[in-house]
Amino acid sequence: MVLQELGGSISRAIQQMSNATIIDEKVLNECLNEITRALLQSDVQFKLVRDMQTNIKKIVNLDDLAAGHNKRRIIQQAIFNELCTILDPGKPSFIPKKGKPAVVMFVGLQGSGKTTTCTKYAYYHQKKGWKPALVCADTFRAGAFDQLKQNATKAKIPFYGSYTESDPVRIAAEGVETFKKENCDLIIVDTSGRHKQEAALFEEMRQVAVAAKPDLVIFVMDSSIGQAAFDQAQAFKQSVAVGAVIITKMDGHAKGGGALSAVAATKSPIIFIGTGEHMDEFEVFDVKPFVSRLLGMGDLSGFMDKIQEVVPMDQQPELLEKLSQGNFTLRIMYEQFQNILKMGPIGQVFSMLPGFSAELMPKGREKESQTKIKRYMTMMDSMTDEELDSMNPKLMNESRIRRIARGSGRQIIEVMEMLEEYKRLAKIWSKMKGLKIPKKGDMSALSRNMNAQHMSKVLPPQMLKQIGGMGGLQNLMKQMGNMGGSAKDMMGMFGGGDN
Repeated sequence: MVLQELGGSISRAIQQMSNATIIDEKVLNECLNEITRALLQSDVQFKLVRDMQTNIKKIVNLDDLAAGHNKRRIIQQAIFNELCTILDPGKPSFIPKKGKPAVVMFVGLQGSGKTTTCTKYAYYHQKKGWKPALVCADTFRAGAFDQLKQNATKAKIPFYGSYTESDPVRIAAEGVETFKKENCDLIIVDTSGRHKQEAALFEEMRQVAVAAKPDLVIFVMDSSIGQAAFDQAQAFKQSVAVGAVIITKMDGHAKGGGALSAVAATKSPIIFIGTGEHMDEFEVFDVKPFVSRLLGMGDLSGFMDKIQEVVPMDQQPELLEKLSQGNFTLRIMYEQFQNILKMGPIGQVFSMLPGFSAELMPKGREKESQTKIKRYMTMMDSMTDEELDSMNPKLMNESRIRRIARGSGRQIIEVMEMLEEYKRLAKIWSKMKGLKIPKKGDMSALSRNMNAQHMSKVLPPQMLKQIGGMGGLQNLMKQMGNMGGSAKDMMGMFGGGDN
């Protein structure tokens, strides 16, 4: 994924600093130089990087820090805050309200993925209960209306456009008018792709904006644009009132640092990131969790949200009950595999866990892991209820294993491998025995009832070390308790550097 290389470099620089016996000026400078190099290599604008380095040095004055201060934590907090400042312009973007018509206009360079992003944006809001509609005001590119029509039809979203009308201003005005009459509360206008130097197209964009009267103008930017991002974003900002940014192609191998520059140029927040070609590969962008994942600190709030999304509320108490009993059957493993696949790309889910970075799950391996899970599930489909619900490892004798292999079309060795994986997971699951179950029995309350002892048994040693051992973990749990389960603000805690 874009920026994972940058995240890896920054994580390594912080890790090297953490491994130093004494944190002095030399160690701090080495760490900052490494981070500066990583940011510049990722195409972040030089001025932004220089300002960031200066600010961190101002905040972290090693001579003024009294003995007993945790210098590592203060430096890590400063780096976290500065990266958040680059990405957060400090002003929220316009948020459409259900039932009240809102017009959103999409602008961007040619080939940045505007038309696809329009549909993703509409689809996302449709799932949340809005009534979106799409207007194709792109008369410049051949096939633009066909593409929008195809995407909209697939997502069952109403659309408006014309094969004969060549005036985008008229199409935009008529489309917006039509959908307002149909009581659509989110009208999305797609415009022609522009290039910074094309003055005539910029003028046309201004005219479309006057005709459509958008409540929000979204600048769509390709993450692979590089150093040109700042100038291009600024050119758009000067022509229309850009109120938000969406970054696309975040699943590619581009450096993606230009995305950070675009925020600085437009002084507008990033609201979504596109992480793939499919309709649901579209994530809400939240600064703190994003920076936290970038620094390898994880995003537990996002992880819990994802779990809550895929495990229905009525099933949560039952799952937690099983967790507290420490009973782990093949059926539970099957259900958890189903949930993992529903959570989206494994690499993305992985990067939400503290101590892991997206780098740990290389692009090819991610697909491999997903295939392996599906393969295990196929084998479990060939099992009887008795085998799925049994906790007796001796039940799986040779003849049963042979029958499962034959029924699922797999090799005997593969079934054995799946059973080994089951034993490994059962061992982890058994360590959760005795966990205090929240009265409501929901996932969000679980984190507050887990004590550090439980967590230390379950966490991989590498993750425990990253959090700062048992002491860091106890601190972390204490903060989780104090926060009363405020999921979104939870990341401030990770930014606090209890790693």
